[in-house]
Amino acid sequence: MQPDPINNPDTHSGAVRVVLIVDDSRLQLRIMTAMLGRLGYKVLTAESGVEALDICEREQPDLVLSDWMMPEMDGLELCRRFRDMQRDSYGYFILLTSKSEKGDVAQGLDAGADDFLTKPVNSHELRARINAGARVLDMERQLSEKNRQVSDALNELQEIHEAIDKDLRQARTIQQSLVPERVCETATSRVSLLLRPCGHVGGDLVGMFRPGYDRLGLYNIDVSGHGITSAMVTARVAGYLSSNFPDQNIALEKRFDRFYAMREPAETARLLNQRLVADPGVEEYLTMAYVAVDLQTGRVRMVQAGHSPPMVLRANGQVDFFGDGGLPIGLVDHVDYDQHEFRLDSGDMLLLYSDGFTEAVMKNGEMLGEDGLAQLFIEAAKCGQGSDLVEDMFWRLTSQMEDPSKLGDDVSAALLEFDILKDRAEG
Repeated sequence: MQPDPINNPDTHSGAVRVVLIVDDSRLQLRIMTAMLGRLGYKVLTAESGVEALDICEREQPDLVLSDWMMPEMDGLELCRRFRDMQRDSYGYFILLTSKSEKGDVAQGLDAGADDFLTKPVNSHELRARINAGARVLDMERQLSEKNRQVSDALNELQEIHEAIDKDLRQARTIQQSLVPERVCETATSRVSLLLRPCGHVGGDLVGMFRPGYDRLGLYNIDVSGHGITSAMVTARVAGYLSSNFPDQNIALEKRFDRFYAMREPAETARLLNQRLVADPGVEEYLTMAYVAVDLQTGRVRMVQAGHSPPMVLRANGQVDFFGDGGLPIGLVDHVDYDQHEFRLDSGDMLLLYSDGFTEAVMKNGEMLGEDGLAQLFIEAAKCGQGSDLVEDMFWRLTSQMEDPSKLGDDVSAALLEFDILKDRAEG
């Protein structure tokens, strides 16, 4: 009884199950078929290269044993065409030849042959050569399977990445909606806001609210870290300082059930700290510069909770910084914050900004710093106003950076141009 080449893999090397023998000698075909049949392989035969190619298209044999010297199409040409065929897996090719010169061997290898057998074929050597080919095929198929698994994993990761990227783009839209007004004219002053996250979403937040015609709250916040977690914290803080829902804004308190008055900035910072510290599982903290401005008198009350010091560019060109640091918000419980006060005169400009500006690395390898930002502010103020001014500041920053395509941190700013519309109001 002949062994079953498919269901009894122990009778042969498992990676080689189907063998094609190509020889124009029918006697050689019978001899080789008998040898391989006893070893348990499924044997296919072809008497020419053309017939062999047709069988390879249909059957995709694991291994081809081909005579070198054949009419019409010799073994070298068959091997070349075999290598050009599209296959599901690698096929092993052995040339049967009486040639033994090094030049002939090199020629066969160049054609794509994997091994050689010298005629007349010895059954033990035949089996050894096939076993060697089986080991190669086995490794190749294991590698192909691993590559397939890697490819499947990469495709799955790509799908996950695309889904995450889609969610992040939506999150960016939502975060941008936290700053619905980028430019606002109130009383005789103008406010312009800039928000540029370094990724899809960021941890910076700028905003304003107006409890009355001549009252303005303006803030710049920088949450620790980057990405989704920081963005979620900014969304929560935006609710605490809402411009649309004054009853939820902790910087405001209702008076006589008729109007909202502004709390002292130091008290606002204390309440915000109290809420963030009380949130379970939230490890992020934030820095904040917040000002309450009287747009009639120019009086500014300010709290600086670990944030970059607010800057005032006076109408006469002088630059002043205000604040002495302070503890960030949400870091420790029971914190009292210092409050500062100064005045703005007509034409003065107040800038709240994140350290994405001052810590940006310039082409000389150094950070921009506060002095560099002051110079950048002065230059931009000569060329534009309002949103054009803050956008110009950002453009000047990136044009001087070591790598303009990569922001190392979120960049944000809130600009108040005080009493610049006075002539319009009087007119």
